[in-house]
Amino acid sequence: MYGFGGERKDRRENGENDGARKRERSSNYASLLSGCLILMVSRLFVALLLLCLAAESCYGGVLFSSLPRTLEITASPQQGQVLRAGEDRITVSWGFNQSVQASDESYKRVKVSLCYAPVSQVDRGWRKTVDNLSKDKTCQFTIVERAYDASVRNHIYEWMIEKDVPEATYFVRVYAYNSAGEDVAFGQTTDVKKKSGLFEIRGISGRHLSLEIASVCFSAFSVASLFGFFLIEKRKAKGFSKN
Repeated sequence: MYGFGGERKDRRENGENDGARKRERSSNYASLLSGCLILMVSRLFVALLLLCLAAESCYGGVLFSSLPRTLEITASPQQGQVLRAGEDRITVSWGFNQSVQASDESYKRVKVSLCYAPVSQVDRGWRKTVDNLSKDKTCQFTIVERAYDASVRNHIYEWMIEKDVPEATYFVRVYAYNSAGEDVAFGQTTDVKKKSGLFEIRGISGRHLSLEIASVCFSAFSVASLFGFFLIEKRKAKGFSKN
């Protein structure tokens, strides 16, 4: 009897030990699996980050701060001058700066644009300046774009300010592009801090003196007609009361 009871006790203890070992193995397996998952997610995140950085550098990754200022450009508006959209014109002239130690051999195209000044970018994210030119929103209105001609030292173009140009403060900038369409140089009518060479553009009101006079006359006629109609109705009412 004693031997049989001792054997059962041994079996129970062995079973408990086996259960503990199984739980320990399960715990170790879960820890190993969790570590592997964390490692895989970390590697995947790093790979995606590197892919995003590579994609940005391959497409539109040119930084404005990396461009040489080898183009000279002037615009007809004076500092602080106010122009009207749809009515006034801007004359721009640009060319390669002969005094700089650089070459324009890679320049294939140029684009002259109207650009927002910092004062008109405050609290307006859709006009935000970003060093990465693929994300920059400073220059949104193209004045002229054409092939670059190195034989012409001074290009001149006159542009009628389009009616849909928003009311704001602006300057003018020119970009040069290579055969791959990448920005390779620039020039602008303002200084580095964008404080000089700024001018304002105001939207057209669409109202003219003749229209305003006609509007006043029509309003006066409407008031007089209403007053006359009121007098006629009043006289008719008096006539009916007498009868």
